Amino acid sequence: MTAQLTSLEDALAHLLDQAPTITATEVQPLTESFGGILAKDYQAPADVPPADNSAVDGYALRAGDHVPGQPLPVSDRIPAGSAPAPLQPGTTARIFTGSEIPAGADTVVMQERVEVTDSGILINAEVQASQNIRRQGQDLTKGSLALSKGTKIRAQEMGLLASLGLAEVAVVKKLRVAILSTGDELVDPGKPLGPGQIYNTNRYTLLALLAGAGCEVVLCETLRDTRAATRETLARAAAQADLIITSGGVSVGEEDHVRAALEEAGELSLWRLAIKPGKPLAFGAVNETPVFGLPGNPASVLVTFLMVVMPYIRARQGRQRVHPVGQQLPAGFDVSTPSVRREFVRARTELVDGQTQVSAYPNQSSGVLSSACWADGLAVIPEHSTLSKGNLITYYPFTELQS
Repeated sequence: MTAQLTSLEDALAHLLDQAPTITATEVQPLTESFGGILAKDYQAPADVPPADNSAVDGYALRAGDHVPGQPLPVSDRIPAGSAPAPLQPGTTARIFTGSEIPAGADTVVMQERVEVTDSGILINAEVQASQNIRRQGQDLTKGSLALSKGTKIRAQEMGLLASLGLAEVAVVKKLRVAILSTGDELVDPGKPLGPGQIYNTNRYTLLALLAGAGCEVVLCETLRDTRAATRETLARAAAQADLIITSGGVSVGEEDHVRAALEEAGELSLWRLAIKPGKPLAFGAVNETPVFGLPGNPASVLVTFLMVVMPYIRARQGRQRVHPVGQQLPAGFDVSTPSVRREFVRARTELVDGQTQVSAYPNQSSGVLSSACWADGLAVIPEHSTLSKGNLITYYPFTELQS
C-alpha cells in the first residue's frame, strides 16, 4: 500500500508542471489593489524622498557654526511642504519632521537637545554633520527597481507604490475558482441540523483561504451524493472557473464520487499522497479545467490547501516565490512512533525558560479544526522519523503559508 502513495515533492513537481501562468492582466486603482499580484516591474520615476528632509522636529544648521555655550539666532521657520530659502550663515532654522533641508544646512539637532533663549538656541548635545537627515533617494533612486512583477501587494507594497506617485497599478487577473462541497449531510450555517447532519465547515475555510490568496470564487455549491450529479456539476463548474476545488468524495467509500467522476468523465493524474493529514488528495481535470479533490475532514482541508494547493496557485499567479520558507526551531514535544507519511502537526511557538520552542496541540485528529485555531502554524515530522524534545524541526507559521 505504501508504494501507492506519492511523496509531497513528487506531487508538487507534477502540479507545478501543470500550472500555466495567468497572462491576462488588468489595471486597478491603487486603493483597490490590496492582495493583487503585480503584472509588471515598477521603477522609481524620481528619487524617494525627492530631497533631503528632516527626520525629527528640531533645528537645521551648519555643524561648523555651532560653538558650545554660544547661542545661534533663529533666522527662519520651515514647515513641512514648503520650499525653504537658503540658510543664512551663522544662524539656525526651526524645522519639522519631513521638512526639506535648506541649502547651507548640513545637520539637524532634535528639539529635546535645545534650550530656547531670547538670543537664539543653546545646544546641549554634540553636533555632527548629517545627523537626523534623511537623504534624497535614500529609499529609492530614480530609475531603480521598486517592485518586481509577481509581487503580492500587501500594506507595505501599497505604501511604496503610493510613494512613486501611482494612482493605478497593473495586476494579474484573479484566478477564478469554483468550490464544490460533497455530502448530503452538509447544512449551511444558520439552518437547523437534522438527524445525521453537520454544518458545512470546509466551504468557509476555503472561501477565506482563497480570498487571502487573491482568488475570485465564481461558484460555491454542495454536490448531491450521486455519480450523475457529481459529473454534471463538475462540467458546469469547468465552464465557469479556472480551477475547481472539491472537499470530500475522494476516498474509497461507496459514496465518494469525485475521484470516480474524474476517472470516468475527466482525467485523474494524482491520487493519494504520503502526508498526514490529507492522504486521499486527488488532482485531475474536467474539460481541461484543473480539479483539486481535497479530503473531507476539516483539518485535512486546511493542511492540504496550504501545503499543496497554495504553491500551485502561486505558480499560476506568476509569483516570485512559490514554496513557503520554514523556520528551524527546537521541538517541545516527542514523537516515539515513526510514520510512513510526512506529518504536518498543528502547533505554535511558545517561550519556555527563555527559549522559543514549538508546542503541538494534544489532539491531532483530522476532524479537530479547533486545533488550528489554537495553533499559529504547522510543524513538520519527516516520514520514518522519531522526535525528542529539543530536536530542531521545520516550522511554518500560518502567516508564511498563507502569504
